[in-house]
Amino acid sequence: MTTSFVLAGGCFWCLDAVYRTLDGVSEVVSGYTGGTTPNPSYEAVCTGHTGHAEVVRVVFDESVIPADIILDAFFTLHDPRQLNRQGNDVGTQYRSAMFYTDEAQRELFEAARERAADIWDGEVVTEISPLGEFFDAEDYHQDFFAKNPGQGYCLAVAVPKVNKVRRRFAEYIVS
Repeated sequence: MTTSFVLAGGCFWCLDAVYRTLDGVSEVVSGYTGGTTPNPSYEAVCTGHTGHAEVVRVVFDESVIPADIILDAFFTLHDPRQLNRQGNDVGTQYRSAMFYTDEAQRELFEAARERAADIWDGEVVTEISPLGEFFDAEDYHQDFFAKNPGQGYCLAVAVPKVNKVRRRFAEYIVS
């Protein structure tokens, strides 16, 4: 069964890089959602004035990788205690958020957030909201890490996140 989740946890390059390493993930699309500006550009979202977050839509096969693993990886790859930021990336566009499509997905997200609260010290501030319109990010943001492996941000920020998820979820890494 194919499922998709829309998740925000800082820069979408990092989420994209991590999810592309997991077996059963068939597609990762970087984009924007959660705001009010129609057809936002990367430059507009970066201002923090659109209300949109940088997100990824992760499409996966639940017969290969359980939904809980996709969500637990999400809470492993970023710090869900940081409000409107991830590390040096600051602003509402970098917030920790999960955007649900129906009540069943909302319940899955809430259960994952509760599991995360059990392993992180401090309050988990991940927002859980209904999914509004999803806007694809510009082409150059799609699969950014694979196209730019030597880029400074990728080396400093994305690689450690990829390695952390690879260690914790080794049995689900694409071989």
